Amino acid sequence: MSETHSLLGALFGDPLVDAGFTDAARLQAMLDVERALACAQARCGVIPQTALPAIEAACHAQLYDIAALAQATALAGNPAIPLVKALTARVRADDAEAARWVHWGATSQDIIDTGAVLQLRQAVGQVQAKLQQLCSALAALAEAERDTGLPGRTLLQQAVPVTFGLKAAGWLDALQRSQQRLHALHADTLVLQFGGAAGTLASLQDRGLDVAQALAEELQLPLPALPWHAARDRIAELGSVFALLVGSLGKIATDIVLLMQSEVAEAFEPAGEGKGGSSAMPHKRNPVGCVAAIAAATRVPGLLSTLFSAMPQAHERAAGQWHAEWETVPEIVRLCAGSLAQVTVVVRGLQLDRERMQEHLGSHGGLLYAEAVAVTLAEQIGKAAAHALVEQAAQQALAHARPLREVLQANPEVSRHLDSAQLDALFAADSWRGMADTWIDRVLARVPHDA
Repeated sequence: MSETHSLLGALFGDPLVDAGFTDAARLQAMLDVERALACAQARCGVIPQTALPAIEAACHAQLYDIAALAQATALAGNPAIPLVKALTARVRADDAEAARWVHWGATSQDIIDTGAVLQLRQAVGQVQAKLQQLCSALAALAEAERDTGLPGRTLLQQAVPVTFGLKAAGWLDALQRSQQRLHALHADTLVLQFGGAAGTLASLQDRGLDVAQALAEELQLPLPALPWHAARDRIAELGSVFALLVGSLGKIATDIVLLMQSEVAEAFEPAGEGKGGSSAMPHKRNPVGCVAAIAAATRVPGLLSTLFSAMPQAHERAAGQWHAEWETVPEIVRLCAGSLAQVTVVVRGLQLDRERMQEHLGSHGGLLYAEAVAVTLAEQIGKAAAHALVEQAAQQALAHARPLREVLQANPEVSRHLDSAQLDALFAADSWRGMADTWIDRVLARVPHDA
């Protein structure tokens, strides 16, 4: 999708990021490369300075008929070819001599790839800023809820108690790694592409490196060791970074969806007019933001596989694999930005039912504290014996709908090693915290002070 306005755009995208991937934005990015190329070559004495005004004046997307360029692209095989023709014609109308120097020494892929890098650099910066906002919200949530206990769940079953602060810190920890990955893209992934017909820049003779360096400076992009026309690991890496972020956002959304189930009802997306309703059931409060994030996490891996499939490109220029990237990469970035926007709204307005969480900690007769009892008993009678003893007591508690603590206290083998006060301590609210506060502190210590 290349347009920012569509029936599903607001659900799965983000307006600011989407705007950077419209047809007009793609066209402008390529024109920005053409303008910078002319400036760089004029600086190096490859083309005359007098050619610059006409070329620069023609490098504005609004001057061109996008529909006509689209029709020509279908015949040419890529959008740079008809764009260069249209650009040359517009420059010629202003300055026939300057028209000679349009697109000098470059190839279509140089313009398309570097234009895409400019678009992606902008999108990465926007996503980084928005991700910091979500990380700040999660840091505040982890701190505020560090004492809020709820059942930990493994294989969707209640396991042992945890804190909601720890859960939020776990979400934040994953997103902090995505922050690091996004930052690293600027150094060696979002780089200049300039190699000419087959990567040698032979058309510029001995001035190729000079022009490449000047062009990199004009666009404020790193200059790689050599052109990368058919070496697409950078694109696959960029797609992977966004896919990992989408997956981490999907994990947050999945947790909240499950906590929002009617039978659980421990956490809820923020409510609002027209948000989360049902066309048939008036009582429904659906997790629409989380659903959109999960949908993105479901779609992106398939898109990422396209980028990996496109990596084995033949010789110096691909026959089809490169072309498969053109719509795939923007779609991955757009879905990621949309997921990020949805999850940020959810986290900022997340509503917790702490009383419900507390009720669940004591549900099923306190079975969530079985591990604590087994570990303590193991110090006296060994791990296997303690596990078997507590497991049998848990089964009895379930079978007879009795509290686990009561069953344990009535067991002579247990009472021989644990008195009533010790059992009280094991079933107390703070007995299960473990290293939760330490883990939260370690994650929060990585949050920038000015965030």
